[in-house]
Amino acid sequence: MDTAQQFATGMSGASTRLSVMTSGSHSQPPHDAAGFATDTSFELLKPLGEVTDPIASHSGEGDRETRLTQGRVGVLKTPHGNINTPAFIPVATKATVKTLTPEQVRSAGAQAILSNAYHLYLQPGPDIVDEAGGVATFENWHGPTYTDSGGFQVMSLGVGYKKVLAMDSKVSEDKVIAQQKKRMAIVDEDGVDFRSVIDGSKHRFTPEVSMQIQHQLGADIMFAFDELTTLANTRKYQEASVERTHRWAKRCLEEHQRQTELRSHRPLQSLWGVVQGAQYEDLRRQAARGLVQLSEEAEAEGKRGFGGFGIGGALEKENLGTIVEWVSQELPDNKPRHLLGISEPDDLFTAIAAGADTFDCVAPTRLGRRGGVYTLDGRMNLSNARFRRDFTPVDAEVGGYVSENYTRAYIHHLLRAKEYLAGTLCTLHNLHFMIKLVDNIREAMLQGRFEEYRAEFMGRYYGPGWEQRLG
Repeated sequence: MDTAQQFATGMSGASTRLSVMTSGSHSQPPHDAAGFATDTSFELLKPLGEVTDPIASHSGEGDRETRLTQGRVGVLKTPHGNINTPAFIPVATKATVKTLTPEQVRSAGAQAILSNAYHLYLQPGPDIVDEAGGVATFENWHGPTYTDSGGFQVMSLGVGYKKVLAMDSKVSEDKVIAQQKKRMAIVDEDGVDFRSVIDGSKHRFTPEVSMQIQHQLGADIMFAFDELTTLANTRKYQEASVERTHRWAKRCLEEHQRQTELRSHRPLQSLWGVVQGAQYEDLRRQAARGLVQLSEEAEAEGKRGFGGFGIGGALEKENLGTIVEWVSQELPDNKPRHLLGISEPDDLFTAIAAGADTFDCVAPTRLGRRGGVYTLDGRMNLSNARFRRDFTPVDAEVGGYVSENYTRAYIHHLLRAKEYLAGTLCTLHNLHFMIKLVDNIREAMLQGRFEEYRAEFMGRYYGPGWEQRLG
């Protein structure tokens, strides 16, 4: 079956699932009346096992080189439904995936969405979301939800980089800040002082405040408050930051326990620790081991530990797989792993093989709002003049609502006319593309043909030399 057929029809004939329940106990987790788990757990279905190193094998030197991966297929069970992993999680920053309704997001195949504690704290306020019944009810999303801690936004917006942080590892500067920007976030041992990007008002986040906000937001999965550094920070600062994030994680666990007891009228929420450490192997492994130890100590006392782990922080694209693999090797097999923010289709193959179960990314939606779309033959921008009389679908082989109903010429017209519908259609197509791609990777893993599917997709999308993108 070729790449196009896989996108159009999906894959079938999945391998027999392994009888491994990895929720931290030997019994199935309890379920509510609707059949959903009352607490979040992870079930391992099949490990990816050994795969060929495409770079070494492509060089033509000697035999094919294989390596044992940390990738796996599983099911993440939450109080609001299950997530078949690996899975792509669309970003609904302010309780909305920009330009789309929740129904459209679901139609694209999304199993869960991720919202942002920082932005929802500033507007409309966590008390309003709580009063509505939680973020899922508030935005009419019928499925699992994530919220991040707000740490990334506090720090990235606080140093003027908006969506990204300084990614130049050749610079060494602990007071890094974007040019012509004023620092809006100051870190101390207790937490972070910052100014709102909306009106400049002063605020303070601590681990306890982040936990209180996220409990009010009510997502199934939330992340511990951490300090996000940049690759420009010195090694000495990275060491201090990892230790500080460890202490903050302990405080998050303590506040999470307190909030869980106070809010027994709400569904249980799962707190995930976040592994930092930049590009340093020893710091990444140290951070991961430390979080596992904190979780085990809490559970030994009869308290809630970490239900899973996030892999965060600034990293260089070429080191993505290596860093995720370091961390995955240190984390327990019975806990899910979420990679906080990725970029392109090649990152999906790299992250999945390295051990990421779920991952979020704003690229498909941000790209779509600018007229950019994914196709099996690579990315293109429909605002370009060459699409003015192109009456073909965006990608007939990929399919989906947009390609089945609209032409490139029509979307080009909408973009040139600055009509809002342009962003909606491009975003909907991109989400369908990315979610379907990950679904197909999952099926390929179950069928034992991950390498074959990777070569088929990457060879067509990126062309000759695609192996080097997995470096």
